[in-house]
Amino acid sequence: MRRFALTFAAALLAAQPLFAAPITYSAADRAELDRVSAYLNSIRTMKGGFVQIDPNGDVDQGNFDISKPGRMRFEYKPPAPTLIVSDGKTVAVANTQLKTIDSYPLDQTPLDLILGDSIDLAGSHEIVGVARQQDSFIVKARSRGGRTQGNITLTFSEPELELRQWTVIDNQGLSTTVALRNVQTGIDIPASLFVLPDKAALKPKPND
Repeated sequence: MRRFALTFAAALLAAQPLFAAPITYSAADRAELDRVSAYLNSIRTMKGGFVQIDPNGDVDQGNFDISKPGRMRFEYKPPAPTLIVSDGKTVAVANTQLKTIDSYPLDQTPLDLILGDSIDLAGSHEIVGVARQQDSFIVKARSRGGRTQGNITLTFSEPELELRQWTVIDNQGLSTTVALRNVQTGIDIPASLFVLPDKAALKPKPND
């Protein structure tokens, strides 16, 4: 059974606002977070493909489009029936097979980590830590105010900074990873891609 709705949508989209104070960083960590923030703020549009691996090892693929602030579209290829669209105010998760749509206010999710107009990771209440690997810089975040541990991990390539993937851990401790592919930035993206789906207009994809 594919677990997308339980992991990415439930853990990332259905998050509650955070009220904890930001953590204190070393000078080196703050400098790195400021560098990542500047990179994310430099991106106004982004598109590409993605590969998702769920806790069972099932692999789904699709295409994504982002137009800041606040707008995104993740469209999964069949047989996955999922479509996620944010119009800048609302995030809608549609199942084209069941013809259902779940909606969340954008400002009640941590999606500003990617979609915000002015991102400040070092001052964000969601960030709980950073880590370094040989060829990557990792930002750990949380999606719920009651959490003390991170359940969202953003991975950036090094030394040429680029968002490569994120991993979401659900309440059962199961992880789903979304890796980005063939990313393009600074390109024109039609505004029509970010219109929220209409339940009446949902059509099953081939092989749904």
